[in-house]
Amino acid sequence: MTGQLVDAKKHAEIAALGQRVLGGGQIGRDEALWLIHLESSADIMDLLSWANRIREKFKGNKIHLCSIVNAKAGGCSENCSFCAQSAFHQTGSPKYGFVDPEPVAEAAEEANQNGVTAVGLVAAWKGLNEGPMLDEVCDRVREMKAAGKTRPDVSLGIIKNQRVADRLKEAGVECYGHNLESSRRFFPQTCTTHTYQDRLETIGYLKQADIKICSGGIIGMGETREDRCDLAFELRAIGANVVPVNILNPIPGTPFADNEPLSVLEILKTIACFRFILPRQEIMIAGGRTMNLRDAQSMIFMAGASAMMVGNYLTTLNQPVEKDLQMIKDLGLDPNWDSHGFSDQEI
Repeated sequence: MTGQLVDAKKHAEIAALGQRVLGGGQIGRDEALWLIHLESSADIMDLLSWANRIREKFKGNKIHLCSIVNAKAGGCSENCSFCAQSAFHQTGSPKYGFVDPEPVAEAAEEANQNGVTAVGLVAAWKGLNEGPMLDEVCDRVREMKAAGKTRPDVSLGIIKNQRVADRLKEAGVECYGHNLESSRRFFPQTCTTHTYQDRLETIGYLKQADIKICSGGIIGMGETREDRCDLAFELRAIGANVVPVNILNPIPGTPFADNEPLSVLEILKTIACFRFILPRQEIMIAGGRTMNLRDAQSMIFMAGASAMMVGNYLTTLNQPVEKDLQMIKDLGLDPNWDSHGFSDQEI
């Protein structure tokens, strides 16, 4: 039986980049590409170990928990290739209009009981304009804010008007979810009914209203490793506060239904590279976690994740919240987070 020699030079180079980030520095695109192209399991485990150190340095042992409420389901006018709720795809996904106050209040109460940092109202539509629907959204946000300590977040699509962002801020929205989804190069493969620039403009309106940005993407859609790195650098450039990393769950009836899943090590390596590029951001592992990582779910924190979506997703199931809470505690991490602000991201 013969063993494979470990490349000590790679070990030293990973450590040097890790030390730089720990010291408050940044890595560049070429360095990130070198990291994401590491192939041996020994090198990848080295990378994860440094990502874990970076997470502990900037985020401590606190793990933020988030959940979502599907506030308006199905029949969306956008043709996003990954999404079961698009009207362009025949998926059998549920369809209903904007929810009444009671289901939202129930979700907020459950979140309070489980120590969840934030509950996001998510709507399947192109975007939000001024008018009665904006009034109703603002009412739900005010009700959630009055109900308990869980922060009410929203993810309501494209915004074309600064007044809409300002109204959301006035209602109590602190953080808005608006994923870039992938790199600028790959984005047209995911959607053609709106543009990457539409998304960037929305983020601009939100930042002008002093609303924090939750923006990330989906991996496993057929993009390259370079696309994943470019997404992380774009998120650094826009100043995203929370970065959700979703792993594609191929839904029958969508154009990505037959995509081959990423390997567990490829997913963990991507999370680690995001942590190197985005050391102070909240990196949240969201959709596709249970299906794609299976028994390796707890390794997301070693890979640098500092937040996790709990409860069910928009159209797919997650594992029970109690199991997630036990997993976090078994690792010596703390899901109890009294301060729901963003001060730990400040330099």
